Amino acid sequence: MPERKFKQIIANETNLVHILDNLKEGIIAHDLERRIFFFNREAERITGYSRKEILHRDCHEAFGAPFCGERCMFLGDPVNLPDSKEYPLNIFTKDGEIRNVEMSVSALKDHSGTVFGVLAFIKDITEVINCRFRNRDLDGYANIVGRSGKMLQVFEQIHDLSGYDFPVHIYGETGTGKELVAEAIHNQSLRAGAPFVPINCGALPEGLIESELFGHVKGAFSGAIRDKKGRFEMADGGTIFLDEVAELSRGTQVKLLRFLQKGRFEKVGGEQTVSVNVRIISATNTDLKLAVKSKKFREDLYYRLNVIPIHLPPLRERKNDIPLLARYFLDQMCSTGNQKPIDISSEALSLMLDYDWPGNVRQLQNALQFAMVKASAGLILPEHLPLELAGMPDSENRRGPLKKLAPESVRKALKKTGGNKAKAARLLDVGRATLYRFLHDHPTTLPGPPEKQ
Repeated sequence: MPERKFKQIIANETNLVHILDNLKEGIIAHDLERRIFFFNREAERITGYSRKEILHRDCHEAFGAPFCGERCMFLGDPVNLPDSKEYPLNIFTKDGEIRNVEMSVSALKDHSGTVFGVLAFIKDITEVINCRFRNRDLDGYANIVGRSGKMLQVFEQIHDLSGYDFPVHIYGETGTGKELVAEAIHNQSLRAGAPFVPINCGALPEGLIESELFGHVKGAFSGAIRDKKGRFEMADGGTIFLDEVAELSRGTQVKLLRFLQKGRFEKVGGEQTVSVNVRIISATNTDLKLAVKSKKFREDLYYRLNVIPIHLPPLRERKNDIPLLARYFLDQMCSTGNQKPIDISSEALSLMLDYDWPGNVRQLQNALQFAMVKASAGLILPEHLPLELAGMPDSENRRGPLKKLAPESVRKALKKTGGNKAKAARLLDVGRATLYRFLHDHPTTLPGPPEKQ
């Protein structure tokens, strides 16, 4: 009886609208011509648009642009609608405010299974993300792992850039993850869903760089047997990532500068002008200012690229992230290789925390792959690490910092923190590696063997 009554209630259009208006998710529904036929109260709040402004209008016209940006499934022809799709999205409200939402899109079908429209559920997570940034409660952001202060600054920059299309220049040592940050900026932007096209300017022969960037026409040079699109043309609507941009020749720099000024270029050997709409993100592991001073890099191009600079810290300046990164990489390797779970001993982690990691995060990942192969018992010990880590001088030659600690003070700190070594190290005002070395040299400080970290 209650079920039948409920069906009667929701069969009434007014009742159904009332129910949907009280949901905490925004709902937008439109037909295959993009005409919006449903827009609930939460959708009004999230977007800032009223029903009167939106209903019965083309979605792209009503919002002034595709609501889903480059992720819109109605940009191409023919339209290819999956049964359902989920993705994060940054949108502009009517007042120009950026809101972070989670979008869930499903195809609407009639009784015969024919698709007649699209139903989108929108969950506003703006305040959740802002709160996490305010409280610095992040272990990572946009598929980048880290929680150190310097990485939180990088995350904030990525987040702040989500509504803007300005050129970004990322600089940092080799292996710090510049391409990962560039891709995160793309995926958080309104261009998400469009191509992200990376090119390593230092890995291509001098004679091929211009062709790779801008393409060529048939017969432009020996071996050009057909017309070829360049990376800029392939990235149309999306983002091109110029890694090691300082390696570009002066001639290619001139052509790149001309493109940045006008948004147009000519293919190698071609006469036609090609126009594309791309965002430029560049990166170097050297100081571009020095390259400008030495006349190896054009000053005017430097100022065109370096609009928003982002510095990626080396791993030695964010050592608190090493346990988090190590756990992430090991879990990733175990899941993709169908391996048994593996852990790291506190002694091995202590060595990793002491090491300077000249190859940065990439070297850390490689070291863990090496150790994982050798650690057959499911626990990485110091002897399983690569020689440059396992062969470091032992703690007998590094006694200085240990003088800060005494067995009784360490015992009290561990008791106060419930055995949490990271918190105990902070309480004692020493580095985590220093505490690990102390416990390794003074095993009687704890009633039993030190717990795994």
